[in-house]
This record gives sequence, C-alpha cells and structure tokens, in this order.
Amino acid sequence: MASPMATASSLLVLSLLLYTTLASPLVLTLVNNCPFTIWPAIQPNAGHYVPEKGGFALETLQHKSFAAPHTHWSGRIWARTGCTYSTGRFHCETGDCGRLECNGAGGRAPATLAQFSLHHGHNDQSSYSVSLVDGFNVPMTVTPHEGKGLCPVVGCREDLLATCPTQLRLCAANGKVVGCKSGCEAFGTDELCCRNQYNSPHTCHGSTYSEFFKHKCPATFTYAHDSPSLTHNCVEPRELKVIFCH
Repeated sequence: MASPMATASSLLVLSLLLYTTLASPLVLTLVNNCPFTIWPAIQPNAGHYVPEKGGFALETLQHKSFAAPHTHWSGRIWARTGCTYSTGRFHCETGDCGRLECNGAGGRAPATLAQFSLHHGHNDQSSYSVSLVDGFNVPMTVTPHEGKGLCPVVGCREDLLATCPTQLRLCAANGKVVGCKSGCEAFGTDELCCRNQYNSPHTCHGSTYSEFFKHKCPATFTYAHDSPSLTHNCVEPRELKVIFCH
C-alpha cells in the first residue's frame, strides 16, 4: 500500500498536469520594432475586461507579454505615436485616447488596428485580423504560435506614410506625415463611411481610397464590409504576437 506522502505527491502531480492541460494560458505579446517609442493601447468590446489598464509605453526594440483573459474576450490593439505630456495633459499625434492608460477608451483615427476575439467556439478558437478601415499609422502584423489549423501571419508590413495620397495625409505641426486617413475620415460621406443606406454588404463597397490600402496590404480589412475571409480562426494558440513595424 502506498504511503500517505506518496499518495499526496501523486495527487499533486496529477493536479498540476490537469491544470496545465485545462488552463494552457494564452499569452499576448506586443513587440516594438519601430525605431521610436510607441504607446500601445488596448480597447475591449463592451462588457469585457481591460488588460494592462488599456495602455503603456513601449520603447524601441522592447516587448511586453501578459496573460490574455482566460474566458471569451474581444477587442482591439493599436499603437499610439508621438505622445507627450504637455500642461498636465497626455497627448498623442496618432491613436490618441487622451491619457496614458486608456482604461477602455477608444483612440482617434487614423490608426492601424489588430482585432481579436479570443476563446470562442466549441474548440477554443482565437480569431484575429488587421484592419485599415480607420486608416494607418504604423506597419503591424499578428503572428499566432502553436495553434492548430490554419493560423497565418497577417497584417501590413509596408510603411504607407511615404506613399499616402495627399488628400489622406495627417501631418504633425512640423509638417511630417504621421498618419494616412481612410476616405471616411478624410471626407465623412455616408458612402465612404458605409453609414445609413450604405451600411450593408450589398451597398458598402471599396473606393479608390480603400483600394490604395488594399493594393499595398491585401491581407487587411480596408472598408467596413470587406471580405469576411480576412478574419482567421486559430485553435488553441499559446501566444498571439502583435509586432509593430514588422
């Protein structure tokens, strides 16, 4: 007969193995490959937890990893650029939410967005995509690790600021181009914004402005009702890595 100590040890090992099998925590890693500091921001969809208080600074060639929520979560991640403190106020040239820790607040367009829906479906899927619907500020890719099924790297690797059409450019006070607006942000029409009578897959279509983004970065969403196939479902990935300036 096994001793009480041996039995307890066996139970502990079994419990640890069971925890590891069931928990398999998903990690989100944000990597800054840009030659300048960025301030990543995280905004959950309504009713979901705000990881890392929604924002922090990330210096060039640095990364930050943190555990993703362990139950279903959806939201977006983007980079803020050109951020400064001035007269007691935190302000960014792109992606600004008005403070260092966004705490659930959204950011100002234009900004490249990584969109996620984690832990959904009967086989624990994580969906991800990169969107230029709200314009562009930095290159970005999403890379899943150790997932099952079709789990491609997606995103926009090209720096679109250099080729952004004049009418879409967002310039800083010194004249430097810091963002590339969407047609909706630049002109605000219902048709370009896919609003009102244009808010359906049948009436919302690409424009010459969205085609600029699509030609440069075909694996991204460029208007509101772009192809659903651009969202990828990866089963049980151990890590989702968002790389800025990849």
